[in-house]
Amino acid sequence: MAKNSSSQELKIDITVFPDSPGVYLFYNTSDEIIYVGKAKNIKKRVSSYFTRENYENNKVRVLVSKISRIEYIVVNTESDALLLENNLIKKHKPRYNVLLKDDKTYPWICIKNEPFPRVFYTRNLINDGSKYFGPYTSVYMVKILLDLIKQLYPLRNCNLSLTKENIIKNKFKSCLEYHIGNCKAPCIGLQKEDDYEIAIEHIYLILKGNIIQVIHYLTDLMNSFSAEFKFEDAQIIKDKIETLERYKSKSTIVSSHLNDIDVFSILDDSTSAYVNFLRLVEGRIVQAHTLEIKKKLDEPLEDLLVLAIVELRERFSSQSKEIIVPINVSLPWKEVKTNIPQKGDKKALLELSERNAKYFRLEKQKNIERKKEKHSSKRILEILKKDLNLPVLPQHIECFDNSNIQGSNPVAACVVFKNAKPSVKEYRHFNIKTVEGPNDYASMEEVVYRRYKRMIDENKELPQLIVIDGGKGQLSSATKSLNQLGVLKNVSIIGIAKRLEEIYYPNDPVPLYLDKNSVSLKIIQHIRNEAHRFGIKFHRNKRSGSFIQSELNEIPGIGDKTIEQLFKKYKSIKKILQLEEDDLSSEIGQTKARLLRNYFTGK
Repeated sequence: MAKNSSSQELKIDITVFPDSPGVYLFYNTSDEIIYVGKAKNIKKRVSSYFTRENYENNKVRVLVSKISRIEYIVVNTESDALLLENNLIKKHKPRYNVLLKDDKTYPWICIKNEPFPRVFYTRNLINDGSKYFGPYTSVYMVKILLDLIKQLYPLRNCNLSLTKENIIKNKFKSCLEYHIGNCKAPCIGLQKEDDYEIAIEHIYLILKGNIIQVIHYLTDLMNSFSAEFKFEDAQIIKDKIETLERYKSKSTIVSSHLNDIDVFSILDDSTSAYVNFLRLVEGRIVQAHTLEIKKKLDEPLEDLLVLAIVELRERFSSQSKEIIVPINVSLPWKEVKTNIPQKGDKKALLELSERNAKYFRLEKQKNIERKKEKHSSKRILEILKKDLNLPVLPQHIECFDNSNIQGSNPVAACVVFKNAKPSVKEYRHFNIKTVEGPNDYASMEEVVYRRYKRMIDENKELPQLIVIDGGKGQLSSATKSLNQLGVLKNVSIIGIAKRLEEIYYPNDPVPLYLDKNSVSLKIIQHIRNEAHRFGIKFHRNKRSGSFIQSELNEIPGIGDKTIEQLFKKYKSIKKILQLEEDDLSSEIGQTKARLLRNYFTGK
């Protein structure tokens, strides 16, 4: 043990450290463990922290500056040191050790240690002799397995104490589960314990991934029933085999030549490493998991991979005798063979594992970007709320704009923004129905009333902010509709006049002028411009459609259905007129084709 605060004194104490394998622990002045490391030679490894080469590394220098004392634990082999290091890191979570980013409580499948064991899903591991399988990274996969087990073997799901004494004394009665075929009622002695245990053994093999053994047993049993002319029993067993075969076919088949193998790959970046684990049983991938390791001291890739392999094999209770890895590593199990494949099925497995690690890293990066975007959107909305003096954060904003040219084809557009971003699927167009001639005020009153009357009728949430493209007149018309609907107190509404970008509030003749470079004005302009663009596009399409209809309706014998049929396929008159007469005839018939040709030729 070394007990001094200065690095010079620490170096003097280190000279008496043993040249043996073991684990060393760095403590700070608060007597907290700040780093745990393993070593083949404790003296050499600890001394290396104080060499010039290592000390010039910023992270190592910071770590060394925090050391108050050093302790060590001598073990027999380097392998023992690795396992001890792993356990100490998990127990103490030292500040400067790599962080295994896995704070979820994963689901397990439990075979309970009790007479007539129950099989169920849990997140809590209890040291009571029960068998636990997992952890599974997906609850969905757990449910699939439990559904498979339920199809194959009717097991009890009650928590009765089914001891022999209780069953003999007839303490229980059969329940609904027995009567609907989900249980064979061991509680009243209708199912013997030996028969129940065979089912549990099969379930154990299925959960371990050894499905073929179960299929072989069931096949022999089916053949035996068939030979004894017990065809109904044989059919029941056949149904079970088919269920298992379907499940087996859904698992990822890698190669029938491979047996039980663990595959590990590692992907490195500046702050983290990602280790993917694939577990193969009978040539099929039965488990997959990716672990993120937060780096602290620029640890070598080999050390990170070894740490992850020890952790993941322990967590998933893997006993595979072969491990595929991308780089040379020294593992603590003499009976386990490591393999760095160069070609063939095993190389393909390693590449598959590497792809999984890449996808995991990409997903993490996308989640980080999504959180940043969400934070950025919230900041924009906070500024908008403050600048417009709104009572709540305007997460849902809607904007209205009218479009008409000399009173023709009056239409309106409503665009929707959620969290400061366009929600295009919720955009809406309106044909003006009740207003004659070019009357922007009346048109605005109509569409605002129609929009929010429908939302109220459908029990949809109203926006926190409504933006009207226009000045005091349009704003007053929209306000009138909201007042009629009785929702004016529930929403905020503003108008934006185009000329000077003035912001108007209801019943306030004095406009608000926002700074031209402000975030709030930019988001309002974006919403207004989007509404204008959307409305103009609809108006142009409508005018174009009216022109087309009036042009073709001049042709005697050409009806609306023919016009719709032509424009649905060819989009424009130009393309229609470029067609050969035979092509046009095949589309609308020879008579109509000739009428159309004659009209445009003689025009």
